[in-house]
Amino acid sequence: MPRRSPSAALLVLVAVVAVVGHVVSASAARKPFTVTSPAFGEGKPIPEGFTCSGANASLPLRWRNVPKGTSQLALVMDDPDSPIGTFVHWVAWGIPPKPPRLPEETLPPAVIEGKPSYIGPCPPPGAGPHHYRIAVYALDEPPQVTAGEATAADLRAAIKGHVLAKDRLVGTYER
Repeated sequence: MPRRSPSAALLVLVAVVAVVGHVVSASAARKPFTVTSPAFGEGKPIPEGFTCSGANASLPLRWRNVPKGTSQLALVMDDPDSPIGTFVHWVAWGIPPKPPRLPEETLPPAVIEGKPSYIGPCPPPGAGPHHYRIAVYALDEPPQVTAGEATAADLRAAIKGHVLAKDRLVGTYER
């Protein structure tokens, strides 16, 4: 078996480090699409003003690292802890990716709501905390669904094959 010279081993090591460094820097450049809210943190309570016990204002949302090619965002907010099965609180699309936020209560004119438009968290009193999942989708084209009528299932079916990225934010609320 021929022996390699120390310089050949060093060249192999340098090549490996260069390849690994390139892969790490390339993956670091592709940061994930993320959704947050200035009103509450992941897994934290949703303030009363966004619920049926308060003003029932729609939640403010923010996002980062929207993928290239995104034409609009869509969202579905639901409560999997509802005693009647998963209850949908909000269906919306046509959300512009820029600016990177959806304001509290007053929606930009481009936003289209389905069925339902925003219904704030409202679990039965004494039922314990419910979890409200807000799924936000970055889409490569507008969904072909009807404003005011499209359900969460309709929207999800229409966006199949057009989702460039998705993130989910979960908040809690109990009465």
